[in-house]
Amino acid sequence: MGSEGEIGEEIKPRTYWRWSKQDFLPEESFQSWSAYQTALSQTHHRFKDRLISRSNDANETGELRKQSENDMKRCLTWWDLIWFGFGSVIGAGIFVLTGQETHDHAGPAIVLSYVASGISAMLSVFCYTEFSVEIPVAGGSFAYLRIELGDFVAFITAGNILLESVVGSAAVSRAWTSYFTSLLNRPSNSLRFHTNLTEGYNLLDPIAVVVLAVAATITMISTRKTSYLNWIASAINNVVILFVLIAGFSHSNLSNMKPFMPFGPKGVFQAAAIVYFAYGGFDNIATMAEETKNPSRDIPIGLLGSMSIITVVYCLMALSLPMMQKYTDIDTGAAYSMAFQSVGMTWAKYLVALGALKGMTTVLLVGTLGQARYITHIARAHMIPPWFALVHPKTGTPINATLLIFVSSLLSVSTLFIFMMMAVALLVRRYYVTDVTPKPHLLKLVVYLVIIISSSIGTSACWRLNPNGWIGYVVTVPIWFFTTLAMSVFLPQQRSPKVWGVPLVPWLPSLSIATNIFLMGSLSSSAFIRFGICTAVMLIYYAFFGLHATYDMARKKGMPESPEPLKVVHSDSREKEEP
Repeated sequence: MGSEGEIGEEIKPRTYWRWSKQDFLPEESFQSWSAYQTALSQTHHRFKDRLISRSNDANETGELRKQSENDMKRCLTWWDLIWFGFGSVIGAGIFVLTGQETHDHAGPAIVLSYVASGISAMLSVFCYTEFSVEIPVAGGSFAYLRIELGDFVAFITAGNILLESVVGSAAVSRAWTSYFTSLLNRPSNSLRFHTNLTEGYNLLDPIAVVVLAVAATITMISTRKTSYLNWIASAINNVVILFVLIAGFSHSNLSNMKPFMPFGPKGVFQAAAIVYFAYGGFDNIATMAEETKNPSRDIPIGLLGSMSIITVVYCLMALSLPMMQKYTDIDTGAAYSMAFQSVGMTWAKYLVALGALKGMTTVLLVGTLGQARYITHIARAHMIPPWFALVHPKTGTPINATLLIFVSSLLSVSTLFIFMMMAVALLVRRYYVTDVTPKPHLLKLVVYLVIIISSSIGTSACWRLNPNGWIGYVVTVPIWFFTTLAMSVFLPQQRSPKVWGVPLVPWLPSLSIATNIFLMGSLSSSAFIRFGICTAVMLIYYAFFGLHATYDMARKKGMPESPEPLKVVHSDSREKEEP
C-alpha cells in the first residue's frame, strides 16, 4: 500500500520516523488559529453532521487503511487466535476474583456466577464474531460502531473501553510485581520505591515499567513472534491450571459445599457482575482480523473456540475452590495458595504464583497488541493525530500506536456498556440499511430498541432495589420478551451476513443487551462514577479536537460515507435476495 497525501493522490513513500505538524494535525481546521476559531463556531452544525453520518464497510476496510501507508502482515491463523484468546482472557483474575467473590458474595454458588457471566460473555462473542468476519479491520468495536451508529457513539464507547484497558494494563503490571515478590518469598512492596507523595500514590514501581516496556517492544517487533511467545506462556499457564483442577478436586470435601447459596440469588449475581471481568479481553482478538490469513474461517474458530473452552475451565476452577476449603475460611488475598496450604500442600502456592505471573504476562502482551490496533484505526479516522495510524514498512506493526499505549500506561461499567452497544449495533446492521430501509421500518426499529433497552434497565433496577420482589419482573420481563418477539415477526431483516452470522437474531442480541444491562446494575455506584468521569473527558476532547478532525476528514474528496451496495432481504420473503 503506497503512501497517501490528499486522499486518492499517490505520492512518494516517506520515512516512517517523521515529526512535522502535518503528521499530527493535517486537517484544515488546525492550519491556523483563525481556522480553528471558525471550526469552533461551527461546532453545533458539525456535531449534528457527525451524529447522523455513518461510515460503511468499504470505507473502513479500504480507504481508511491507506492512512497507515503500509499493510499489516497477514500472518495469523485460527490456531494463533485460539491461543491469543487464552493469553488475553486467562490472567490473574481467575485466581484473585474467585476467592474474593466466593468469600464475600456467592459462597459455593460462585460456579453459578461464572456460568451466568460466561453466558453473557458468549452472547457478546457472537456479536463480535459476525462483525469481525464481515469487517476484518484493526479497529474492532470502534470500526463496527462507526459503521452502524456513527462517529460520535463509536468514539465515546470505544474511547471508554480503551481508556480503562490502558489503566487496567497499568494495574496488571503492578500486580505482576506483587506476584513476582511472592515467588521470591518477599513482602509485596519490597521491590517498590517509597516516596513522600499522597498515600495510595507513594509507591513507584520500576518493575511494572520494565514489564510494560518489554511487552510493548515485543509487540512492535513482530506480531508473529508475539504469537510464538504467547503460545509458550499460555501453555505454562494452562499446565498450572490443570494442576489446580486435578489437585483441587482430589482434595475436595463435599461438606464444604453446604450451604450452597448462603447469600441468596442476589449474592450470585453480584459476584457474576464482578467475575465477568475475568472473561474480559476477547475483544482484542477482533482487532487482529486485519492480520488474519483467512478471517471468515479463522475468526469464528478462534473467538468461539477459545471462549467456549475458557468458560468451561473457569467454571471448573470456581467449583474446585469451595470444595477444597469452606467459603468462610477462604483467604481473599491468596485464595488458591491458602486453600492448598489448608490441605497440606504449602509448596503449591509457588506454582499458583507462577501461573498467575505467566497469565498476567500474556494479558499484558495480547492487551498491548489489541490496544495498539484500536489506536491505529481510531487514528486512521483522525479522531486522534494520524501519526499514530502509521504501520512500519518492515515490521508490519503500528509502532507509534504501541508507544502511545506504553506511555499512557506510565475494570467495570465501560466493558459491559460497550458489549451492550455492540449488540445494539448488530441489530441496527441487520434491520437498517441507509436509503434502502423504508422509514416506517426505521421508526419501528427505533421504538423496539428503546423498549428493549428500557425494559432491561427496568429489570436491572428491580433487582437492585428489591432482589426478593417479583412484581417488577412481571412487568419488565414480558415487555422485553414480547418486544423482541414483535421485532422478529413484524420487522423484516434488511441485510444477511455474507459468510458467518449470529444465529437466532434478534433473540441472541436482545438477550445480550438484557444480560449486560442486568450485570451493570449489579455494580457499585463508584463504577458508574468512574464511567461518568471517563465519558466527560471523552466529550471534552471530542468537542475541541475529534469532532473537527473527523468532520474535515469526511469532507475530503474520495471519502464517501454512504453505504456500499448490499444484498437486501425483501419484506415479502426473507429468503429471497436481490443481487
